[in-house]
Amino acid sequence: MSVFARGGLGPLCAAARAVIPCLWRGKYFSSGREPAETQVTPMLRHLIYKIKATGPITVAEYMKEVLTNPAKLLGIWFISEWMATGKNAAFQLVELGPGRGTLAGDILRVFSQLGSVLKNCDISIHLVEVSRKLSEIQALTLTEEKIPLERNAGSPVYMKGVTKSGIPISWYRDLHDVPKGHSFYLAHEFFDVLPVHKFQKTPQGWREVFIDIDPQVSDKLRFVLAPCVTPAEVFIQRDEMRDHVEVCPEAGIIIQELSQRIALTGGAALIADYGHDGTKTDTFRGFCGHKLHDVLTAPGTADLTADVDFSYLRRMAEGEVASLGPIKQQTFLKNMGIDVRLKRLHGRSHPMNACQSKPSVSPVAGFGELAWR
Repeated sequence: MSVFARGGLGPLCAAARAVIPCLWRGKYFSSGREPAETQVTPMLRHLIYKIKATGPITVAEYMKEVLTNPAKLLGIWFISEWMATGKNAAFQLVELGPGRGTLAGDILRVFSQLGSVLKNCDISIHLVEVSRKLSEIQALTLTEEKIPLERNAGSPVYMKGVTKSGIPISWYRDLHDVPKGHSFYLAHEFFDVLPVHKFQKTPQGWREVFIDIDPQVSDKLRFVLAPCVTPAEVFIQRDEMRDHVEVCPEAGIIIQELSQRIALTGGAALIADYGHDGTKTDTFRGFCGHKLHDVLTAPGTADLTADVDFSYLRRMAEGEVASLGPIKQQTFLKNMGIDVRLKRLHGRSHPMNACQSKPSVSPVAGFGELAWR
């Protein structure tokens, strides 16, 4: 589901550093005996830091920490990466396409809870957002109301403020305008909305898919093939085996920029999206009201998306940084230790009683179904 890249400032660790989780909701079921050895996961470290800072926590709070906020695991993941890369004095969190600012808010709450760990670190938040409307929504979600925002439409930094936890936050239209420094980059469902070029293999070679007016119906659009080679064909791999491919040059440019920044100043990038590892073909689709919608019908009324080709992103990062993944969100959660916590909670909370002829339904069955695949 995602790919992870990091600079060479620290040892590459196991697959625990790999992918962004997505929000999930539902009931939580699990089973199994408590493991013989204590597995020191990022979540366990987070709980230890929290207890040291504020004292013992209730069982209810423990369950909430472990089970109901995978987004919180993301904040812990970033702190873990910051520690693994040497605890740099500066910590820039840069999010591409922050949506309504909800995910950034969750991460900031983790930063506040682990203030004792980050107390000597100069943290700043940098949001890359081209939509004025969304940037205003993000500001309402993240900033302190009592401190007025600074606005300058003509500046690369078009808005500045202070978060509710007192951290400086800035908005930019382009990644190039974000200050270079030890940074951790987040792109959650960002790359799947970038424009793609579509190509079809023909007896004459690759031909790009165009959109034209249907000659039979004047107000209807249709797909056609270009009559000859187009410039974007250069992005297709020479050994490409698929008969239909989608390429996103803009995504490649962004990945190259991220890779160069990480190689220069250190840090990591975490990318989470609907995607594949160079195996899918035609994924361009539309959604209207959470239902599939013909991409050429009533343009402007549906959201358009195409699955991210992580094999292409990985090629764009080669030679600059190490690249890991993609892996599934479920694997990320397991690597962060959530299944171990579920097993412990189930073992303590669901003993077999006298009326039961067999133990209650077990698996991490529930866990597996909850995680997006």
